[in-house]
Amino acid sequence: MKTMIIDPGHGGVDPGARYKGYEEKTLNLNLALKVRDYLQNRYDVKILMTRSDNKTLSLEERSDYANRTSADFFLSIHHNAGGGRGFESYTFNGSVSSETLDYQKVIHDAFIKRLKKNYRTVIDRGQKRANFHVLRETKMPSLLVEVLFIDNDADLAVLTNPSFNNDAAAFLAEGVAAALSLPEKQSEASLYKVIAGSFKDKENAEKRLEFLKKNKFEGFIDSEVVNGTTFYRVQVGAFSERANAENLVDDLKRVNVEAFITGGESKEAPVPLPTEPAKEDGVTILGESLLYGAQLDEFVRSINPSAPLLGDDYIKFGSEYGIRGDIAFCQAIHETDFFRFTGQVRPSQNNFAGIGTTGPGVDGASFKTPEDGVLAHIQHLYAYASKEKAPSSYSVIDPRFSLVSRGSAKNWTDLNGKWAVPGTTYGQSILSVYGRNLKHALQQLEKQQKDIQGALDLLS
Repeated sequence: MKTMIIDPGHGGVDPGARYKGYEEKTLNLNLALKVRDYLQNRYDVKILMTRSDNKTLSLEERSDYANRTSADFFLSIHHNAGGGRGFESYTFNGSVSSETLDYQKVIHDAFIKRLKKNYRTVIDRGQKRANFHVLRETKMPSLLVEVLFIDNDADLAVLTNPSFNNDAAAFLAEGVAAALSLPEKQSEASLYKVIAGSFKDKENAEKRLEFLKKNKFEGFIDSEVVNGTTFYRVQVGAFSERANAENLVDDLKRVNVEAFITGGESKEAPVPLPTEPAKEDGVTILGESLLYGAQLDEFVRSINPSAPLLGDDYIKFGSEYGIRGDIAFCQAIHETDFFRFTGQVRPSQNNFAGIGTTGPGVDGASFKTPEDGVLAHIQHLYAYASKEKAPSSYSVIDPRFSLVSRGSAKNWTDLNGKWAVPGTTYGQSILSVYGRNLKHALQQLEKQQKDIQGALDLLS
């Protein structure tokens, strides 16, 4: 098995380039960790990191560490600054092996080809050579990449696109895999994986992992992109037999951790591609709710016992605006991770729909009360679903009501690429949560029916 070093540039007291509140060291680390995760999840490769947190490291410490490992490849990840624009890669400008130059060409060409296809404004600055310490002093083939310019507004717009970091990591990782001829992992898709939490904030995933370790469960953090948003998943097991995965889920419940199973020979139909017709396409935003507020609250609290009781508010305001309040509630669940607020929006904002939240430093709208937050959510949906004037019973408090293209989203799947960008399966994800809510309500009703029948039997 080959070993490679990933070196996120700068860190700790050395922020690297700075611009409009962004620091290069953070961008470097975020991308490096995603490259690591992508490669480890798909290929047989051992990956070592010069740093995996906000740590100060000298250039000598980086190269000395790499040389002690006898790794096969060294990749240093940076983001550029200084008035230019685009992507470029570097090898040492002294004597290097032909293998080093081959690696640079394969990785650079693979990365830029896919990057320009998906982000057409990106400029290729070419394959270069320079006397950088980490290239000169490392003994193995080494490459340094500069992934766009942090101080160029056009490049920064790409860098802050919610999906870019994940795409860039995948493109860079695939280039590395091709250059190093890394073998793919076998039979990964056939395993039943047990996921003990999925979080937008990696810190929350790390806390969950720490809690699990204290309770004698071993695991690791993986990442997955859903609707353009990265979720950090805590995986605690992978089994060839589903029964073993289910046993582990039961064990986790005993320490109050809700877990779910992915992969394996799932009997559920896959989510359709955006270009394929799907039955979800006909579920309209306007309409009557099927569930009661209490059923919504009961469902969310089966996952998060501390969730706020907002079911009645969603049904009330949904009815007033002709919106399916029960599905809107499920959208709030999707946006807030079952009201655990593991992403950018804080609980104090009462912003259950992520209204106005567009990226780092833009936390979105805040509302005085939870009730106002629900009302604004329903009004925002109404703006998308209807061209009619808003009902006069409530003042419009959605700050983005007038910014929406009125009537542009008849169905929940029409919100794809509008409410969430790129969000190609955003509506389907909401309806998936709704389906779970419906099943939960049906199970509770069936249980209640049995209890009533049992009581009748006792009386007869």
